[in-house]
Amino acid sequence: MADSYFSDIRSLALFSEMEDARFDQLMRGSYVQNFPPQVELVSEGDPSDFLQIVLSGSVELYAAWNRRETSMATVRPISTFILAATIRDAPYLMSARTIEKSRIVLIPSRDVRAVFDLDGAFARAIVGELANSYRTVVKTAKELKLRTSLERLANYLLREQRRAGGPPVFDLPFDKKRLASLLGMTPENLSRAFKSLQGYGVAIDAARVTIQDQAELERFAKATPLIDDHTI
Repeated sequence: MADSYFSDIRSLALFSEMEDARFDQLMRGSYVQNFPPQVELVSEGDPSDFLQIVLSGSVELYAAWNRRETSMATVRPISTFILAATIRDAPYLMSARTIEKSRIVLIPSRDVRAVFDLDGAFARAIVGELANSYRTVVKTAKELKLRTSLERLANYLLREQRRAGGPPVFDLPFDKKRLASLLGMTPENLSRAFKSLQGYGVAIDAARVTIQDQAELERFAKATPLIDDHTI
């Protein structure tokens, strides 16, 4: 593994405070692999053999049941995914596939559990990471249960606008079918929701979003950090 990868991984809060010797032990059996788009990295129900880190590209977490499939989350660099399954040595509750060409670090789960028992700083960081994930799940559940589909879309667009740096014009990060699934909507409902948001200052052209009336959209969305701010 190139030295630059070690630096990127070490910069994550999960690994930043652990002992150098324990970090080296953790990295000894790890490796980096490049994947093209639409490659399945893990399958729901399979044992959690690796903790994975997205260094570049993006990964979709999704689940399926009874011939239905839904998008659960999008993982962007630099971050880990499905940490809980690794720590519990439990089956994956979600599948994961690359959205675009992606560079992934694979760390054997058994090594993560071994170092967890030996390095207090690493163990505390894992608890913090799992706590953040739990809070994200609660916020997602609140959004699905408390907001209409139109309100979910409005707040999603405001979050994506902030992610893009705040410009009035920005592009959706992936196709509308995936977006509809992520927001708990059908593609047809998403199309109608975009049309309805025109009355609140939103224009859509393919994947390009233009917010023509920022104040009106924010007034309608009623964003709250207790749902929309995933940093707290």
